[in-house]
Amino acid sequence: MLTLAPTQRQSARLEKPGRHAIVIGSGLGGLAAAIRLGARGYRVTVLEKLDGPGGRAYVFEQDGFRFDAGPTIITAPFLLKELWALVGRELSQDVDLRPLDPFYRIRFHDGEVLDCFAGEEDMRAEVARISPKDVEGFEAFMCRAEEIYRIGFERFGAIPFGNFRDMIKVLPEFVRLASYENVHGFVSRYVKDPRLRFALSFHPLFVGGNPFKVTSIYGLIAFLERRHGVHFAMGGTGRIVQGMVGLIQRQGNEVRYGAEVSEIIVENGAATGVQLSSGERIKSDIVVSNADTAWTYRKLVPPSARKRWSDKKIDRANYSMGLFVWYFGTSRQYQDVKHHTILLGPRYKELVTDIFKHRVLADDFSLYLHRPTATDPSLAPEGCDAFYVLSPVPHLDAGIDWTTKAEEYRRAIAQVLDSVALPGFEDHIVTSRVMTPQDFHDRLLSHKGAAFSFEPLFSQSAWFRPHNKSEDVDRLYIVGAGTHPGAGVPGVLCSAKILDKVVPHAALL
Repeated sequence: MLTLAPTQRQSARLEKPGRHAIVIGSGLGGLAAAIRLGARGYRVTVLEKLDGPGGRAYVFEQDGFRFDAGPTIITAPFLLKELWALVGRELSQDVDLRPLDPFYRIRFHDGEVLDCFAGEEDMRAEVARISPKDVEGFEAFMCRAEEIYRIGFERFGAIPFGNFRDMIKVLPEFVRLASYENVHGFVSRYVKDPRLRFALSFHPLFVGGNPFKVTSIYGLIAFLERRHGVHFAMGGTGRIVQGMVGLIQRQGNEVRYGAEVSEIIVENGAATGVQLSSGERIKSDIVVSNADTAWTYRKLVPPSARKRWSDKKIDRANYSMGLFVWYFGTSRQYQDVKHHTILLGPRYKELVTDIFKHRVLADDFSLYLHRPTATDPSLAPEGCDAFYVLSPVPHLDAGIDWTTKAEEYRRAIAQVLDSVALPGFEDHIVTSRVMTPQDFHDRLLSHKGAAFSFEPLFSQSAWFRPHNKSEDVDRLYIVGAGTHPGAGVPGVLCSAKILDKVVPHAALL
């Protein structure tokens, strides 16, 4: 669609001041959508169920500690800079992004560690230390990952795939890149050491995918990190959320909290507004949903208005794993613990198979340990540390009763942390809370409690994924993890960028 210069956007707003867009949900995708729509002449109202912004990027403040509820890794800061530029500001005016080096530390079950460095020479030396015979293969893999990145992310990451012809056009490229392979199989063609195979293939877990099933296109994440780095926002990811809310307000638009949408109003096949759980009805010219996509169609869009995304199709789809997240603060600091640490159990493929296929809660697990106070001590009281530890678990179809299982599972995680990373830490815990897949369902309205919406299988990617412009309802648009290009901070920001191509400018609606 047409993109107007800033002066044209301003005049368009004067010509058609009443064009109203509703955005359901204030996750990163929803906030980015609101900013982009505001820059294109819309009067925007963001409706948020919770008492504050962020969605999965909500911030918990407890006993003097501040915890990012969800994403902590920023790998494509240029996507944020684009949003700030739309409002005539620099990202650095509101957010202090700090590059991390190493990106993260991987601790294998035998005690060996591998640090993933930003610098190419440092990373090459680390690979040589772990497995000298794999250095050449590692470099060949990174070259291939760069090629996948340029096609999968730069060329196709922000196009809508609204027509099957779009999919047919790119199929030859996908075949050439061997996207029919899974990520782990793809990596295994280049390196032989099982530790390096893990280090180069685990990234799909960051976006809800099984490395042994998702397309090798997700191998691009390894190069995305190398090209743009891994960053942390001082004050936490919540600072980015607050900055985005500030941009929306600068545009003269609004974010409403405690405003849960119970229905998208559809008249003559088009979205014409929403109804809140309070009974309030709000009219609009377009509706953008940043709510969980499966939830949007199954709970918010009337069944009579849906042909493609029927209840049966939604329930039959494959969903990402769930997450068990334990947030805690300690009265002492652990200076030897890195900002990001991945603690591996004895199994890799078998464990993810238990999670994704068998849907059982295994006795062993692998953990992601986040210590943001390693970079920003202000997130905890003086002399203290803030942590969260995350464990991938099955989604709610597993039938696990988290009301009775959560404490037992937390204790099992605590035993592992005590033995491999934080000796004696339980004596120093001063604040604690957990989130389970049941919380993702009840609090975040995530279908089946899946943490990342639809699993990013090839059969659920690009055209096969729910479209950014609804296939069922005119003037309904979708952003966030459940649409193209998928989950993760870059993915949801790109989903909002796609709106520039599929949503008419306010002056043209």
